[in-house]
Amino acid sequence: MDEMEEELKCPVCGSFFREPLILPCSHNLCQACARNILVQTPEAESPRSRRASGSAGSDYDYLDLDKMSLYSEADSGYGSYGGFASAPTTPCQKSPNGVRVFPPAAPPPPASAASSSAAAASSACLAPVPRNACLTCPLCHRSLILDERGLRGFAKNRVLEGVIERYQQSKAAALRCQLCEKAPKEAAVMCEQCDVFYCEPCRLRCHPPRGPLAKHRLLPPAQGRVSRRLSPRKVATCTDHELENHSMYCVQCKSPVCYQCLEEGKHASHEVKALGAMWKLHKSQLSQALNGLSDRAKEAKEFLVQLRNMVQQIQENSVEFEACLVAQCDALIDALNRRKAQLLSRVNKEHEHKLKVVRDQISHCTVKLRQTTGLMEYCLEVIKENDPSGFLQISDALIRRVHLTEDQWGKGTLSPRMTTDFDLNLDNAPLLQSIHQLDFVQMKASSPVPAAPILQLEECCTHNNSATLSWKQPPLSTVQVDGYILELDDGNGGQFREVYVGKETMCTVDGLHFNSTYSARVKAFNKTGVSPYSKTLVLQTSEVAWFSFDPSTAHSDIIFSNDNLTVTCNSYDDRVVLGKTGFSKGLHYWELSIDRYDNHPDPAFGVARVDVLKDVMLGKDEKAWAMYVDNNRSWFMHNNSHTNRTEGGITKGATVGVLLDLTRRTLTFSINEDQQGPVAFENLEGIFFPAVSLNRNVQVTLHTGLPVPDFYHARGTMQ
Repeated sequence: MDEMEEELKCPVCGSFFREPLILPCSHNLCQACARNILVQTPEAESPRSRRASGSAGSDYDYLDLDKMSLYSEADSGYGSYGGFASAPTTPCQKSPNGVRVFPPAAPPPPASAASSSAAAASSACLAPVPRNACLTCPLCHRSLILDERGLRGFAKNRVLEGVIERYQQSKAAALRCQLCEKAPKEAAVMCEQCDVFYCEPCRLRCHPPRGPLAKHRLLPPAQGRVSRRLSPRKVATCTDHELENHSMYCVQCKSPVCYQCLEEGKHASHEVKALGAMWKLHKSQLSQALNGLSDRAKEAKEFLVQLRNMVQQIQENSVEFEACLVAQCDALIDALNRRKAQLLSRVNKEHEHKLKVVRDQISHCTVKLRQTTGLMEYCLEVIKENDPSGFLQISDALIRRVHLTEDQWGKGTLSPRMTTDFDLNLDNAPLLQSIHQLDFVQMKASSPVPAAPILQLEECCTHNNSATLSWKQPPLSTVQVDGYILELDDGNGGQFREVYVGKETMCTVDGLHFNSTYSARVKAFNKTGVSPYSKTLVLQTSEVAWFSFDPSTAHSDIIFSNDNLTVTCNSYDDRVVLGKTGFSKGLHYWELSIDRYDNHPDPAFGVARVDVLKDVMLGKDEKAWAMYVDNNRSWFMHNNSHTNRTEGGITKGATVGVLLDLTRRTLTFSINEDQQGPVAFENLEGIFFPAVSLNRNVQVTLHTGLPVPDFYHARGTMQ
C-alpha cells in the first residue's frame, strides 16, 4: 500500500487530496489548490475587449485559437469549466508575462462571523473568480479556461475520496484538521452537521459554541470518522443540471449524463448507453488491463532478484579474476611488475563499470516497479468502488495509464545491461622482449552455449512472396551471442535450408513461392557452440501475386508513372521492362491494358529471365518467351523464332492477358479475355519475371492479383 500513496497525494500541496476535482486532462487537484493556482489572462488581450475597441489585427490570433480549442473540448463533453458572475475583491499579483495570479484563499473569518464560518470554510474554494480565469494542470501543463460555473464545472472525484479514506483508516493515521492552512494539526473534534474536522484553535476561531452553531453536535475524531463512513454516500449530480442525477453514459463524450442533457443539452444527438452496463464494462476492461500489468510486475520482481544476485556474483568473479591475475603476474620476471599494475587497474575499472551499470539498472527498475505497484493498488481500490458514474469519470484515464505502464516494461526493459562474467584471459606465452605488448584477450571457451531464441510472432509477417521474421534472446539470458542462423523449408514440407547467418535479429526472405506454406526456425551461436532451435513458425505466402514494374532492372528509356504500374518509352526502338516479382511455382495471371496505341506498333508481352536483353524486342533472345501483336494479328516468339501467326490484334482500350502455369509448365495468352492462339510455350522451368517490350507509340498499365480466366478451364487445349 505504501507505493500507492503517491497516487493519493495532490501534486500542488503534496498532501492527501481534499475534495479532489477531476480536470479534463484526467488529472486531479484539491479544490483549494485549484483555487490557489488560478490565473487571469490580461483583459486587454482578450478577444472580446479587442472587438469592443475595434483594434486592427487578425481575429484568429494565438489566444483566440487557444480559447476556441478549449471551448471546443468543453462542447464535445471532454470537460466543462467554470467562471463566476462577480469579480474578486482580493487583489492579484501580475507576473512579468502579463498574467495575473490569484493569491491563496483568505483565512477563515473571525469568531464574530461565527454564524457563517463553517459554511464558508467548507466552500472557501468556490469564491468568485474574475472573467478569463485560467487553470494550468501542474502535471501535464495543459491550460484550461473556466466558464461561468468556475470550479463547480469540474466533477468531484468521489472514488478517489473513498480510496483515500480507506487508505488512511488502514494506516490508522491520526485525523487532521481540515482548516489549518500550512501543516494541519491533529483534529480535536468533528462537527456532524458541518462534516468538518477541527483542531482546537480552528474550532475556537471558526466554530464557537454560540448562536446557530451551538446546536451543532461535536464528536470525537474517531467517532466522527465512523459517522462519516456510515452516512449515506451522496448521489452524483450532473455538472450542467445540478438537480438531476446521472442516469446514462455518453459514448462520444465518455462521461455520465442526466436525462435533461439527452433531451435538450449538448448530448442530445450523441450515442448513450446504460450507466450500469458501461460501469461493468469499464471495470472489466480495467481488470483485464491489470492482469497484463500484474504479469509484468511479477517479472520485474524476479528481475530485481536476478540483478541483486548479479552484484554478488560480480563481486565473487572479480575477486577470483584478480587472484588469478596476480598469480600469473608474480610468476613473471620483475619487468612485468609495472604492466601488472596497469592490468589490475583495468580489471578494477571493469569491475566498477559493471557494478555501476547493474546498480543503476536496479535503481531505475526499483523506482519503476514502485510506481507500477502503486498504480496497481490504486486501480484495485478504484475497482472496489460501487459508484458507477464516479468510476466512469476516471476509468478511461486509468485504463490508458495501465496500458502505457505495461508497454514501458517491454522492449528490453527486463534484460540485464551487463553480464556478470569478466570476458578476459591473460596470455602469458609471449617472450620477455614482448612484455610491452602484454594485454588482455577476450576468450571465453568456457562460456555456455546461448539459449534458444524466441520468435516474436507480432513482428513476423508475409507480403506477396516475401516473409519477414523477427526474434530475440530470452529476457533473462546473459550468455554472449555471436550471431544467428535462420532456416526455412522448401514450402512443400521438405528439408530446412539456411537463408540467413548474421548478428541481426530481423530478416526478410524474398523470392518464395506464392500460395505456399513455409516453416521457419532460428538458432543462436557463439564460440562455444550452437543453441537449440526456436519453436517452428508456419508462414503462408499470398495466394495471388501483387506486383508492379521494376525501374531498377528496366531500360533507361522506359518512363514510369502511376506507382510504377503504367509504362511507356521515349524511344522509337523497342525497350524491355520487367515486373518486380519472379515466379518459379504455381499458377499466375495478369493483364495489361492498352492506354495508347499510335501508328500500329507491335508491342510484346510475356515472361523473361532477369538478365534478358533490354534494348531489343522481347523474344529476340533465348531468355524471353513472348507474344508480339499489332492491330491485325499476333505471333509467338522465343530466341528470334516466330510461330503460330493468329488473326486478331489490339487497339487502344484492349486488354492482353498473360497466364503462366508453372504446375503444367505452360504459357498462354489472351486478348480481351479470349484465348489468343494455342498454348504458346511448354516445358518451362526456372524463375520467370513478367515482361513487356514497347516503344514511344504505346503505353500500357499493369493489373495484378487477378483470378484465372474462364477460358483456361473451358478450352480443351488447356486440359
